[in-house]
Amino acid sequence: MAKPLLLAGKWTPGERDASIKAPWDGREVAQVAQASRAQAEQALAFAHSARLRLQAQTTAKRREVLERIVAGLRARAEELALAICHEAGKPITAARFEVTRAIETFTLAAAELSTFGGRTLPVDTVAATAGLECETRRFPAGVVVGIVPFNFPLNLGAHKVAPALAVGSPIIVKPPPQSPTPLLIVGELALAAGADPAALQVLPCDNPVAEALATDARTRVLSFTGSAKVGWQLKGRAAGKTVLELGGNAAAIVCADADPGHAAKRLAASAFSYAGQVCIKVQRVIVEAPVFDAFMKALAAETGALKVGDPSRDDTVVGPVIDDASAQRIESWVAEAGGSVSRQGRLVEPLVLAEPPRSSRAWREEIFGPVVGVAKAADFDEALILANDSQYGLQASVFTNDLKKVRRAFAVLEVGGVIINDAPSVRSDNQPYGGVKGSGLGREGVRYAMEDFTEERALLTRTS
Repeated sequence: MAKPLLLAGKWTPGERDASIKAPWDGREVAQVAQASRAQAEQALAFAHSARLRLQAQTTAKRREVLERIVAGLRARAEELALAICHEAGKPITAARFEVTRAIETFTLAAAELSTFGGRTLPVDTVAATAGLECETRRFPAGVVVGIVPFNFPLNLGAHKVAPALAVGSPIIVKPPPQSPTPLLIVGELALAAGADPAALQVLPCDNPVAEALATDARTRVLSFTGSAKVGWQLKGRAAGKTVLELGGNAAAIVCADADPGHAAKRLAASAFSYAGQVCIKVQRVIVEAPVFDAFMKALAAETGALKVGDPSRDDTVVGPVIDDASAQRIESWVAEAGGSVSRQGRLVEPLVLAEPPRSSRAWREEIFGPVVGVAKAADFDEALILANDSQYGLQASVFTNDLKKVRRAFAVLEVGGVIINDAPSVRSDNQPYGGVKGSGLGREGVRYAMEDFTEERALLTRTS
């Protein structure tokens, strides 16, 4: 029986059902209802009409709902991890960690409610405003539409749902078609936690229906995580504010003073875990010449030690890519760069490309697969230039023990985040996370999303 939609507080059949198949072996693991355009319209109308009711909720009520969702996530943690593993092909150890992160995301949202509010400002700065006082308060922006990708089907959804529930903005979330079950479970948990029926609606649907949701005039915030092409297209048509977390092409710089063994260990994990299907996974490694050979030797050893195969095994690090088209694209891009991949269906073996052509897509675009390119730089100055030579700017990392290089990298690298002595895939769910250039617009991170999902309003009062 197909899993229904969460529409207007009720579990409802869709206009059709979709079969969800495991990337690892192709077996059907779920059937999920798909929303029609009429149901999307119903969801928008229901959410829009509830704005003032949700705005009137007390902080205590919102926090209680979030804390109960946290308890529900803990109780159903293994069920959620298995759904992520089976539907998205994520190795089970990584899937369990994603559940842990989602618990933290909802916990952070509940905690932020203790301090998230307004401020007072001095406005009597000239004679004309003498006797005025100003206070500000953040009010829910209105309907939020969240579009979530397959690679983090639970936690990237949590980064949209938890802030919306915290501030009282009704959210309609479209889960990824490859792995919709985790967010449907979050919908169950929200209802069980006592959330208002309009606070969260979960609508699996096809792209035209999702586009209708995203571009409707009643949608005041679009929070989209996915491909750069689709994200920028939606921004051009969205009626309200857009928050975009898009593609990446992350670079890591290994300096001459760094430990090449440590760098290789952290970067191999970043490049190849979950078959490289992470937008901040390292794709370009730039190594200063004095440690290039030592680094390449260490990286080969670390890569060869990674367990490749069935994602349900606890020791698997590299599972399948999400579908056949992805495997074929990765193979094509590697061939264009002068290399070749070893693959069986969707299982692509990790590959290190030494000095790939700088014009190749395997170097310049987001490959979203278990491939990493390594280039040699004469010095730190050249390494910084190479790292910035990208249309993307999500995160980057630098391996060095030189504080001057740390400060220079922080000032010069054109990215949303710089990581020192670890991989660019390091992320805290509490940090401002997002990119520049083609990598997006705005920042995720619980408090930052709460700000995006609200609007600041000023109250000026004449007291004398």
